[in-house]
Amino acid sequence: MESDLKRVQRVIVLGGGSAGFMAALALKKRMPDLSVTVIRSKDIGIIGVGEGSTTALTGFLHQYLQVPPKQFYEMAVPTWKLGLKFVWGPRPHFFYSFDSVHLTANYPDLRKPISFYCDADMECVEPMTALMAGGKVFERAPNGAPKFNNSFAYHFENEKFVSFLETFATNLGINIVEDKVEQVLVNQSGVTGLSMASGRTETADLFVDCSGFVSLLLGKTLQEPFINFKGSLFCDRAVVGGWTRKPGEPIYPYTTCSTMDSGWLWQIEHEHRINRGYVYCSSFISDEQAEREFRSKSPDVTQTRVVKFVSGRYERNFVKNVVAIGNASGFVEPLEATALGVIATQSRVLADSLATADRQIRPTHARYINYHHSAIWDATRAFIAIHYKYNTRIDTPFWQECREKTDLAGADDMMEYYRENGPCSFWGPLVVGHEDPFGINGYITLLLGQRVGHRINFTPTDQEMQKVSAIRQHYRQMAQQGLTAEQVLAAIRDPQWKWQ
Repeated sequence: MESDLKRVQRVIVLGGGSAGFMAALALKKRMPDLSVTVIRSKDIGIIGVGEGSTTALTGFLHQYLQVPPKQFYEMAVPTWKLGLKFVWGPRPHFFYSFDSVHLTANYPDLRKPISFYCDADMECVEPMTALMAGGKVFERAPNGAPKFNNSFAYHFENEKFVSFLETFATNLGINIVEDKVEQVLVNQSGVTGLSMASGRTETADLFVDCSGFVSLLLGKTLQEPFINFKGSLFCDRAVVGGWTRKPGEPIYPYTTCSTMDSGWLWQIEHEHRINRGYVYCSSFISDEQAEREFRSKSPDVTQTRVVKFVSGRYERNFVKNVVAIGNASGFVEPLEATALGVIATQSRVLADSLATADRQIRPTHARYINYHHSAIWDATRAFIAIHYKYNTRIDTPFWQECREKTDLAGADDMMEYYRENGPCSFWGPLVVGHEDPFGINGYITLLLGQRVGHRINFTPTDQEMQKVSAIRQHYRQMAQQGLTAEQVLAAIRDPQWKWQ
């Protein structure tokens, strides 16, 4: 049976955005002698808004692809992101850090994990939120240099990021073709070739669809059914804009997510620019009204544009000899900046699976790639749904509808566990599942931040609260000695700086 399976010799990646180049790089890095060609059309362009990421992308870039930090920082010009600041729920705000495991840590002299002592104040009980609250990026090492950790992600402008990926792909030996697909050729086995505007026909053993929302190969050509997430995620548009950073405007080490009348507002930090966007539901507010509300909260915004989207996923992303990655496989609104992390994970899964299978498209590998595809998108849907279901900050018709009708779509077990056990992570991996990218600590951070009630009646002693205050003071002092984004940028640009 195995001898009947064709060995993949050539791969075509359709699409030259971040998904296309990340997929191509993963394949080429994992299998250096594999022929990988990216076909893209600059006429199509990329969405081109400011991007936030998660730690999944950081690990993919610097560990899996082994991207040199010096080259990356010079070309992509990122800033650092330790997590998110939510102006959300009944608290004035709360921080969600990428190192949220500390929130459920056990300390001597405390009867329960520290999360049980955060009802009134959940800030600065762990190092990352202390840095975020203090506007600092990294701790200061004994020699005064930034002390990098493994719990950061990036902010960058999409055009610069894609330009870096293209350069890295070229240096790795990936073939990049500028052309446009006129017709997709198919038979019962899948895609047989791409008829191009240049008159050429491009053929391959495996086609990776990174054509974005168009989903030219998976959705349009193979007609894979689409599962809409509208029962959980009501928003379907965003008005986006930004402005040039003014002197003295700090570069915050987080993405800010603020509640709006019919959705939410993001703020992404770049070195010389601030990017903002209002994600909203067109059933509750018109584009013109959204623009006015957006500008009322963002008076410095210059030019704006509206981006329309549909949250959902295709039933499968590996069909016959086509694998879709990124927006061609699914999309959810950017409330947790999951897009690039999902692309990184999908790219790794495809490359590792193909290498493990001796470059054969084996049915079991396809089956489990599809299982992973559904698991990661459905987990993202459920996690974001909790943001909407329990946000009690304002009482507009949109938020009333969210609280009443949001389908938790798989997060019901998590909610039952939390209401019965409070912010306890003991059974976390079994409750949320091993494929869930957010983990039990992510859910606990979000539910604590929104002050979702539970049935554990726990009263800390005065001695315990003194211990918690001492922990907070320790992390605040550490953060006070930390370095801002501006200071870290100056440090890594110093001619004496050496990357480890």
